Amino acid sequence: MTSDLLSRARAGDGDAFRALTEPHRRELRVHCYRMLGSIQDAEDVLQETLLAAWQGLNGFGERASIRTWLYRIATNRCLNALRAARRRPAKAWDIPGVEPPEPTRLGEAVWLGPLPDSLLDGVLDLPLGPEARYEQTESISLAFVAALQSLPPRQLAVLILRDVMGFRANEVAEMLDLSLPSVNSGLTRARTNLERRRTELGPSGTTPTGSPAEEAIATRFVRAYEAADVRALVELFTDDIFLSMPPMPLEYEGRDVAARFFELLLIPSRVYSLVPTRANANPAFGAYVRGPDGDRHATGLFAVTLAGDRIGAMTRFENSVFPWFGLPMSLPGR
Repeated sequence: MTSDLLSRARAGDGDAFRALTEPHRRELRVHCYRMLGSIQDAEDVLQETLLAAWQGLNGFGERASIRTWLYRIATNRCLNALRAARRRPAKAWDIPGVEPPEPTRLGEAVWLGPLPDSLLDGVLDLPLGPEARYEQTESISLAFVAALQSLPPRQLAVLILRDVMGFRANEVAEMLDLSLPSVNSGLTRARTNLERRRTELGPSGTTPTGSPAEEAIATRFVRAYEAADVRALVELFTDDIFLSMPPMPLEYEGRDVAARFFELLLIPSRVYSLVPTRANANPAFGAYVRGPDGDRHATGLFAVTLAGDRIGAMTRFENSVFPWFGLPMSLPGR
């Protein structure tokens, strides 16, 4: 069947090409997201990958599977994008009249964006290669993806292909046009650098998706936030809660500073509504604030990472990500 589709696609049959590549589209998009940290950048590179595959199909030598060949193209396209350094710049604090607390540190991956769970359908259940070391849900967590962004591009590619996707070392060497010793040494350095960075970026998530514990925390979070009850909100946090807000570089760690931060935001004059969604296999919430016209306007998306029966990390993204989640930019007043 694959041989027949390949012959037809090489003859210019677009439907045959789509039949060959469509089964791999979703996992390739997630692969590009891990490498680039942005779903928009990942989507752009995915389109480039499929176009390059269509144009280069006659050069596919069938030494590897179509899937492996597509991963080779996608990975190298991601590396090209990383070399071009097309990154969002850091953004200054932009809430007038509010002075934020002194940050614990300044984040580096200010281009980091959330991954809607709607794009994960069928991806997390795919069988992995024999070398995989990470659970798929862990490898798309915000903390993990943020830590990946600290790696040099080649180390990043090697680690994802080897430890996340489970490709063998010789397969990765061929994909990246590297020697086997280069792949192995790059992987060793990448593992060391990744683990060092992960300790700074909060938990990857330990509460089962869709569990009663997760639902209970989400319900309490919405109730506290919409009521502007800072005490109830902070009670949900772990002692070492980690807060970030790309593209602003401000990062905060600890319940005390988190409390000071939300005391500035949750004030009686700002009436919030939260709409539940999901990002990176964890709960997320589109936040709306009531405007002078009485309608509720999109202000940002909160993605939370759960640690047991508490929230271990929380990331606030700008409202520009709402379309990816099917969230409107405004809601009628209530």
